[in-house]
Amino acid sequence: MNKIGLKQLIRPLVRELHPYVYGEQPKIKGLIKLNTNENPYPPSPKVLAAVKAVVDGRLRLYPNPTAQALREKLARLHRCKPENIIVGNGSDELLALATRAFVEPVGMARRAVRSSQRDDPTTVVQYFTPSYSLYPVLADIHGAAKNAVPLKPDFSLPTVRELENQRKEPPDGVTPNRWNFDAALAFVTTPNAPSGRGYKTSDLEKLCRAQKGVVVLDEAYVDFAEENAMRLALKFPHVIVARTFSKAYSLCFQRVGYFVGHHDLIAALHKIRDSYNVNGLGQAAAVATLDDLKYYHANFKKIVVTREWLSRELTKLGFRVFSSQTNFILVRPPWFPAKDWLHKLRNQKILVRWFSAPEVINYLRITIGTAAEAKALVKAVRGIL
Repeated sequence: MNKIGLKQLIRPLVRELHPYVYGEQPKIKGLIKLNTNENPYPPSPKVLAAVKAVVDGRLRLYPNPTAQALREKLARLHRCKPENIIVGNGSDELLALATRAFVEPVGMARRAVRSSQRDDPTTVVQYFTPSYSLYPVLADIHGAAKNAVPLKPDFSLPTVRELENQRKEPPDGVTPNRWNFDAALAFVTTPNAPSGRGYKTSDLEKLCRAQKGVVVLDEAYVDFAEENAMRLALKFPHVIVARTFSKAYSLCFQRVGYFVGHHDLIAALHKIRDSYNVNGLGQAAAVATLDDLKYYHANFKKIVVTREWLSRELTKLGFRVFSSQTNFILVRPPWFPAKDWLHKLRNQKILVRWFSAPEVINYLRITIGTAAEAKALVKAVRGIL
């Protein structure tokens, strides 16, 4: 069978799909990796000991299918019940499950124009832009309609009234997508990525109150922020808060995330997850992490101090630095286009992230590393300038 024939064996939706683009994983030794928002500090020694302790004959056994011990510990932390929590293979798996559980795919006959089919709210996945670039990919994989609504120019969240007024404006062919308060599923990244902008819980509450479909508040970076919206997941039956052990808790390698929400929504997600979706080592590591939160809180403080220092130093060098409540900063560099800076810094063995999306094409996203890594970045920038 030739290549053309093989392609016919693949669903048209998948053939046309543009997959999620990951941050570069270095293959050269000595690179300073500031492009994927990992915590620069290792897991707690207690976590490392806990993982080593379960590397024994239990490796031949299946892990607990519902991560019960972890869910019970998380329930105590968030003052809810285990049935309000589902644990996933990273929060990304749970975002995908939410798309499958709460959104109807657009009919295949309409597949080619699904991006503009926002008349049927049961098929709509919506999100602000710029935000996490996985959201549109999940919608495309599921065959759902996408509704990407711009944030304000400073990346702040539009108010409910502003979103309502958008809907009243007459269409003219160039008006941006309007927020759909009836959409089946709305993703809100808070604090925002890639801008780092934090949002007030009171503003998020107003948005959740106005929304009729499921709202997922994606709090991947919330441990570096001034506020969190966990109480909204326990107040509104249609609101879910997403958390992860990757960014703040140094467990990217283990892939553990979780949702908190109403037990009916969580039960629906349990129905469609894989039987043993979270590996046993990851469960053990996450449980041990919750037993040593003091260690991580100290690391959060160090990262915030480094973030503020780096922001000041880059501002002195002519960078426009957006205020951040995450473990990264978004900057507009001087003199050269952002993409040129990406390559110039890489030549200095420093990896940062550049996005080709129009809203952020002129910016770089820089992960906050250790104090030494931040100083090395500033030194490299001075050399380039």
